[in-house]
Amino acid sequence: MAHEKTFAMLKPGILQRRVVGEIISRLERKGLRILALKLMNISRELAGQHYAEHQGKPFYDGLVDYMTSGPVVAMVLSGEHATHQLRKVCGPTNPDEATPGTIRGDFSEKTNRNVIHASDSVESAKREIQLFFSPTEIIEYEDEHAKWIY
Repeated sequence: MAHEKTFAMLKPGILQRRVVGEIISRLERKGLRILALKLMNISRELAGQHYAEHQGKPFYDGLVDYMTSGPVVAMVLSGEHATHQLRKVCGPTNPDEATPGTIRGDFSEKTNRNVIHASDSVESAKREIQLFFSPTEIIEYEDEHAKWIY
């Protein structure tokens, strides 16, 4: 089994909708452990670093504007195949393709107002975790219930 860390971020507007707890509960019920969690405002510089692969694309400026428009909830999650499991519970980026029962299927209405970011690979997760968290902010701990999950 591949135990790994991954990165997730609840995007601006999610606090105002009062569904942060419900989304985090879904992640935990999927078997993902929270190793780090913080509420923060993202600078334009950090948003640019995070979405560097999209620079030059038509939606880039709007994406940076959106990500800096309000607070986000950044998380480091851990589990067996955590990146794949996170992407599964989130559903496709396009809300029209996301089925009910997934986070994006239940809470997203427009692609450019997506409610959650989920790392798309283990490599991306490592890069994104380093952007948003220092090593001392990530708390490793023993999960005594893991034997019932995996």
